[in-house]
Amino acid sequence: MTIQAHAEPLDGRLPPVTWRWDAETDILSGAFKAGRKGGGFTGTLELTDEHGSVAVVDVQQGVICGLDIVVWPEVQSSSRLVVPAQLTDGRVVLARREQPSVALLELEAPLAVWTDASETVFHLQVGEPRPADVVRVADHLYVEVDKDAGLAGFWLTGVPAFPEFDEA
Repeated sequence: MTIQAHAEPLDGRLPPVTWRWDAETDILSGAFKAGRKGGGFTGTLELTDEHGSVAVVDVQQGVICGLDIVVWPEVQSSSRLVVPAQLTDGRVVLARREQPSVALLELEAPLAVWTDASETVFHLQVGEPRPADVVRVADHLYVEVDKDAGLAGFWLTGVPAFPEFDEA
């Protein structure tokens, strides 16, 4: 199963997102106000894979407005990881669901994460690698939508260093 998504033009300025680590759980979270009026799914999209990895996407009025990486897949480091240069500013809207009372959607797909050497840029891939358009939905969050209007991944930039755990 894939989650259908499409890009819409952004009204106004690009919203800010600040990434935060929870040192005790290793969860990385970031969210922003969606700024869209109208209908659409409001709740969470839970992405899971067969190895137990979990990412949770926040959705308001159909618009992706946040991401939590809860249970990490194996993170691979790459000195060649670079945010795609060709991107557009906008909103990514999930396809309207016929069941408005549903507040949780679930999608099982392979999840993979790459980071740059400084660990300030992360790429979360949803499903198999495939060409995708990249939409900057916030200053430090980009969403990939493939040619079939499927959710293909996320780019996280400006991620702070993981906090040192004080054992004292």
